Amino acid sequence: MKRLPLLAIALGVGGLVPFLACAVGILLFSGQVPAPRLVLAMIDYGAVILSFLGAVHWGLALAGDPLGTPIAAGAVTHRLTLSVLPALVGWAALLIPLVASPVLALAVLLLGFLLTTLVEARASRVGLIPPGYMALRWLLTAVVMLCLAAAILARL
Repeated sequence: MKRLPLLAIALGVGGLVPFLACAVGILLFSGQVPAPRLVLAMIDYGAVILSFLGAVHWGLALAGDPLGTPIAAGAVTHRLTLSVLPALVGWAALLIPLVASPVLALAVLLLGFLLTTLVEARASRVGLIPPGYMALRWLLTAVVMLCLAAAILARL
């Protein structure tokens, strides 16, 4: 299994800092003024990162098969189409607090991260994901989902 570049790992782990900071702040200030703002900050950051995850697959679809085997045009179309779904889920999460509880937006993001990672795991099994990527993705997704779940529970 090919190792990911150390910088990719460091940046991935560093990307957890806003999730962790928001979750800790929401838990510490649960009944105070900063908590609702931190929830919105977490929603905003989660939407951005979810969009980034979709963009990864957009790039991989355009780059072709990492193993060098030709990809059918239909598979590229399917992959490009799926790659925009995380951004749409993130956008929906951004809109939800305008009309409903921000807790619902957190739940939508949690589901979006889980489903995106499950789709990536399936793509990995058929060789459409670079080796080593899924180990990092599962770790990052687990931490993100724990932060989102903690925020949901703190706001219920």
